[in-house]
Amino acid sequence: MPFVKNKDVRIRYEVEGVGPALVLQHGSLGWGGDWKEYGYLNELRGERQLILVDARGHGESDKPHDSAAYELRSRVGDVTAVLDTCGIRQADYFGYSMGGWIGFGLAKYAPERLRSLIIIGAHPYGENMQPFRQLLPQEPAAFEALVEKFWGPFLTPAIRAGLLANDLKAIAALTQDRPPLTDMLPTISVPCLLFAGEADPRLPQVKKCAQELANATFISLPGCDHVASIARSDLVLPHLRAFLAKAGSVAARRASNAD
Repeated sequence: MPFVKNKDVRIRYEVEGVGPALVLQHGSLGWGGDWKEYGYLNELRGERQLILVDARGHGESDKPHDSAAYELRSRVGDVTAVLDTCGIRQADYFGYSMGGWIGFGLAKYAPERLRSLIIIGAHPYGENMQPFRQLLPQEPAAFEALVEKFWGPFLTPAIRAGLLANDLKAIAALTQDRPPLTDMLPTISVPCLLFAGEADPRLPQVKKCAQELANATFISLPGCDHVASIARSDLVLPHLRAFLAKAGSVAARRASNAD
C-alpha cells in the first residue's frame, strides 16, 4: 500500500475506482478498510476515484504517542499531502465521526481543496472528549469487551481485527478535547450533506450545524446510533449519490464561469 509523509509522520492511503475524486476518512478506532466492510467501496468504485486514508494514529499510518502530534492542522495536512501525491487539486470529502471533524478542519485550513463536504456523526462545535476517554480502557481484554458492546451486529471479522489492532496509547494521545471551529461556518460555500442517526447523541449539534450553513442538507437516519449511522450504507448511499451528482453539476458550472 502507498504511503506519503507529512513532515515526520507516514500516512497510508489507498486509491480505488475511477471518476471524480472522493476522499473517505474513517472515525476514531477505525481504518480505511472499514469502507470496504460497510459496502461503500463496492458500491462507489465504478463511479468515483475513492481515496481511503488511514488517519494518523490508526491503521497502517504512524501512531505517535505524543498528543501534540494530533493537532487538527496536522491532520488536515495528512489529507492534503495525500491529495498532492495523487495530483488531485480538489475532491469531494466524506468523513465519519473523527473523519467528519477532520473535514471541518479542511473547511477551515484548506477550503480550496474541497469540492463538497459530506459528514456523518460530527459537528464543528467544541466538545469535551472526557466521556470517550473514560470509556477507553488500556487493557486488551476490556477493550475487546468495549468493541463487542458498541459495534454489536456490525462487527465483521475484518472490522474486529482492525479495531483490536489499535495502539491504545496512540488512541489515548489523539483523544483530545475539540475546540470550536464555528468561526469558519459562514465561509463554507461548497455544498454540504450532513447525516446523524436518530439515536446518536450528536444529532442536535449536527442538525444545528446544517441550519447554520448556507448550502447544506441534513438527513436523519432512522433507528441508527453512532455506529449504525455509518454501517448502514443502504440508508446512506441513496442520499450520497444524489448529493454528489448535484454537487458535481454545481462544480462544473463554477468551473465554466471561472473560465
